[in-house]
Amino acid sequence: MSKAMELIVAGYVKVRDRRALTDLLAHRRKVLAQLQAVSGINPENAVTAIQDELALIEAGLEELKPPPGSLPENEWS
Repeated sequence: MSKAMELIVAGYVKVRDRRALTDLLAHRRKVLAQLQAVSGINPENAVTAIQDELALIEAGLEELKPPPGSLPENEWS
């Protein structure tokens, strides 16, 4: 897994920037879809790296979730 991505996610979690993490997650999902649509080359290593990054970003988002019952899901940002 990329140390750079670990540091980026940790920074966003530290400053509690859920929007940046959500945007990053959407971007990486888009990249993954594009890699999976590629033909003519084997993007297996890149796909694995992106999947690892997605897991890392999702874990960061989990850290930012408020405790159950503290706020309705649609009101935290």
